Order: sequence, then structure tokens, then C-alpha cells
Amino acid sequence: MTEPENPYETLTKISEPPKPSRRWKSTLFELLTVAGIIAMLLALMLPAFRQARRPLRAECMSNLKCISIALHNYASHNQGNFPPAYTVDSAGKPLHSWRTLILPYADYREIYEQIDLSKPWNDPVNAEAFKARVRVYNCPSTDLPSNLTTYLAILTPNSWFRATESKNLSDFADRQLETIMVIDMGEDRAVPWMSPKDTDEQSVLDLGSKLKTSHPGGTNVAWVDGSVGYFDTSTSADERRAMISITGNDAEVRGTK
Repeated sequence: MTEPENPYETLTKISEPPKPSRRWKSTLFELLTVAGIIAMLLALMLPAFRQARRPLRAECMSNLKCISIALHNYASHNQGNFPPAYTVDSAGKPLHSWRTLILPYADYREIYEQIDLSKPWNDPVNAEAFKARVRVYNCPSTDLPSNLTTYLAILTPNSWFRATESKNLSDFADRQLETIMVIDMGEDRAVPWMSPKDTDEQSVLDLGSKLKTSHPGGTNVAWVDGSVGYFDTSTSADERRAMISITGNDAEVRGTK
């Protein structure tokens, strides 16, 4: 006698999912292999991307070192007096930046000799000189026209650079190796290199928050003693003010004795 067919047996067989084919397994393995290779390549390339930033920062520091040497050479040829932030005409109108005045001491005498210092920097007579690229004033981490610079002096009543006043190291009452002479302010504060324009204390206080820097986590500076260093934007407002001041009495703020 034939047993009746089990109606649930067919249902069970139909509801079972099909087993993956050998080809599907092979494709999945290939995809996972490719994903693993890509992940490994990214892991290998990440340090290279980080390293690529370092030569740019080093080149920027090299520029600031050249600028610092030029400033000290200017002083050695002018009875120890460093250049003022800018020159003025008889009416007190700004004419030329300190960056123009130190050109002969930074191996750019040819450009310097094209400039009429008795006329403003943006006078038509100085237009040709302004077209010239002064590489030492170009931070390699920026994407700016070649006639703009981010290397600025800081102008305050208590800073190293003063509007029309030359300073001498004998005027200094602070630690030269911890006082800023020139700072890389980043693209947000770029100015024409020939212009008598620089920056102020508030802008330095805003670096890293309201103002972007040219380098990750900070920027480069030239200290008054002629050395160069890195300015970390994690430093406090009091520390930054101390780095700008030349009058001393701020060693405790910097944690030094």
C-alpha cells in the first residue's frame, strides 16, 4: 500500500534557501581581497601624506631664517638699528615696508634698486618692481599670488616693530629667544609684500580659532635673537602677549625663570 505524500515535505524543500554557488563564493573572496589590499595601501600612504607637510613647514622656516638674517644684517649696517615697520613721507603718509628695506640683505638688491623709496609702494613708478617675485616672502604652504606674503611684523606699543621707530637690541629688556620678530600669519592676513601693512596683537590672539594658520596646529615664527621656531596655537592668550612684548617681566607667564 502506498503511503500518502506528506504535504509539509514539499513546503519545507521549497522554503530552504538555495546554497551559494562556488562562483559566488569565489567572487566574494576576490572582493574581500581587493578591499584588504586597498586598506593596506591607504595605511601605507597615510604617513607619506603626513611627511609631505613637513618639508613645506621646513621650507617656510628656512624663509623666516633668511628674513631674520637679513634683518640682523640691516641692523649691523645701521649702527645696530633695525628697520621701522614702515617709512613715511614728510606728511607722515606710509611709503615702504620693512620688507622692502631689507631686500639688499636678502640677496634681492636688483629688485631693491628698481624701487623709488621717495614714492609710495603702490605708485606707478614702482609697479614693475612689485611684479617681481621675492621667493623668500612666499610661504610654500599657501596658495597665493606671488606678490602677496604672510610673513608679517606685529605692531603694538610694546612689540619689537614700531610704526616709524627703529629699535636697537640695547632697547631690549626681555628674552630675545622668546620674543616674536616676524610671524607667518596665514592666508587670512596676507598682504602685498611691498605694502606698509602688517598685523596686530588681536590677530595673533585669534590664530587657530578665528584665523587659520598655514601649518597644522600652529605656525612658524622668527624670534628676535635670529632663531626660528614653531608657535603652537594651544598657547594661552597671556603666553601670546608675552611673546609679543619686549619689556620683560613676563617670564613667569611663559613658565621660565
